[in-house]
Amino acid sequence: MKVAYLGPHGTFSEEAAHRYFKDKQIDWHMCDSVPEVLEAVGDGLADWGIAPIENAIEGTINMTVDSLLVNDLYIAGEVILPVSLHLLGTQGTKEEDIQEVWSIPPALAQCREYIRSLKVKTRHFDSTASAAAAIREAGRNDVAAVASAYAGDLFGLVKVRRNIEESYENQTRFVVVTKDKKAPADARKTMLQVIPSDEYTGVLSSILNVFSALNINLTWIESRPTKKKLGAYQFFLEAGFGVQNPLIEKAVAVLQTYGHEVNILGSFTATKLD
Repeated sequence: MKVAYLGPHGTFSEEAAHRYFKDKQIDWHMCDSVPEVLEAVGDGLADWGIAPIENAIEGTINMTVDSLLVNDLYIAGEVILPVSLHLLGTQGTKEEDIQEVWSIPPALAQCREYIRSLKVKTRHFDSTASAAAAIREAGRNDVAAVASAYAGDLFGLVKVRRNIEESYENQTRFVVVTKDKKAPADARKTMLQVIPSDEYTGVLSSILNVFSALNINLTWIESRPTKKKLGAYQFFLEAGFGVQNPLIEKAVAVLQTYGHEVNILGSFTATKLD
């Protein structure tokens, strides 16, 4: 079985993929971008793909949502990975000697107060993993990276300071996708795409009322442009029941009766990693 994920080595995506598929024999297919991960599955280069779709601080990752549609994929799993950030350096690095901190801009932003207290410069990289790898290659004691414990272990770095993020509730949600549109028997959530029949006042409210009337909890709501004209939107809804639940079938039927286009993007159960 081949699984595609976002590289380089040491990313949160790699950690999520390796932990989710830990008991299986996997042929890993590392990609350079999120769209490439989903394209690999869509083109048959990989059987499964895992990609980040939402972060507790940064919000929805739109390129994942858009690429799901382009590649006609099915969400069959969800992984929730806690995000802890550490200041990583080479052996012997001391906090007081650090002159520059390296990482991806969102990670630096999530540790803004701590980095400000160090009174150091920052340098941007394309991933936390790339920053950690660069620290190892530099072999210096006056620079450090903001990255995960997984990256630190992979590149042989030490934790100069642990848990420097400002929010200890930070998590990233990943979707596990395949081309096989078959829901797991134990699915507890369903992702739907709803394209309104027309643009009119209260259209989103009327869609949401369908789920409210059926007592279906929505755990995620996102709007994206239809890309047909300015101001035309489609909605992505995550319902708290598996697709096999009769209430989901009824909700879809009612929405279609109103003339809306409804597509099931996946049905799955969340896996929370410690």
